[in-house]
Amino acid sequence: MRLGEGQSATPGARLRALLAAHRPLVVPGCFNALSARILEAAGFEAVYMSGYGTSLNLLGLPDAGLATLTEMAWNARLIAGAVRVPVIADADTGFGNAINAIRTVEEYVRGGLAGLHIEDQVAPKRCGHVAGREVIGRAEAVAKIRAAADARGALDPSFVIVARTDARGAHGGSLEEAIWRANAFLDAGADLAFVEGPASEAELERVCREVRGPVFYNMTGISPHLSAQRMAELGVALAILPGALMRQAIMAMHDLAAELRAEGPMAEARLDARFKAHPLGNLHGFAGFDRIRALEARYLPAEAQEKYEGGLGHLPAA
Repeated sequence: MRLGEGQSATPGARLRALLAAHRPLVVPGCFNALSARILEAAGFEAVYMSGYGTSLNLLGLPDAGLATLTEMAWNARLIAGAVRVPVIADADTGFGNAINAIRTVEEYVRGGLAGLHIEDQVAPKRCGHVAGREVIGRAEAVAKIRAAADARGALDPSFVIVARTDARGAHGGSLEEAIWRANAFLDAGADLAFVEGPASEAELERVCREVRGPVFYNMTGISPHLSAQRMAELGVALAILPGALMRQAIMAMHDLAAELRAEGPMAEARLDARFKAHPLGNLHGFAGFDRIRALEARYLPAEAQEKYEGGLGHLPAA
């Protein structure tokens, strides 16, 4: 949550309320606190922390199991602290066995997250839309989800556990195996089942028909792009769009960098003029300097406001 602001319900409870009100709940992906705030400002009621985006944003490295629990939980905590809307986050494999998964849930709950998803890949994992994945055995996978659900129950029963299986696209995998695992994960205490990588609308339809619980859908990569209405018809409960904002940011930053290299400072001046005409074009206001001044007026001595008199630069609203 933002500086100086609070919430009455837990993040998990607010996410569950959104899931009850929307079918599907469509949640875009962010990769840092700034991108989460932009999505919130655009009107989205929840946001998703992308593991791919986190690895690329923090490390400049691919989503290949290179980000640690410390890095992922730290990024998730910063994102959750920057917005009022509930945040659900990628938690990779839980960063180890069932015991590690317990600590992962504890870190995400204490970080203010509304929920997470844990997958059944062999570590080091990789992006669910990249070949070369392997999955752990059924018994180990189910035990990991049961441990995560038990950890959730001990700390915050409202926290949402999403169980992901990569068995559809893994080496030697199948859609049948993925559906079996999804149902077993729900039986073990997961709130939503996440079958990664259905390769067609027909496969997604089968997932929604045969999985005995709410379905979480990753609409990216090899999986079909569908309208919200079509996903509602199929029965999708929650759909994520993990990379849309990141891809747009990469394109925009690359194009601006090329302009700056070719034209120098005047390219930046043109960007500044365009930005000022944008709904979020008051950068200092969007960043929160008005809020800082309001908090100073509320909690600091009256003379603390004197520093705003006669100074140069953006003047925060009183």
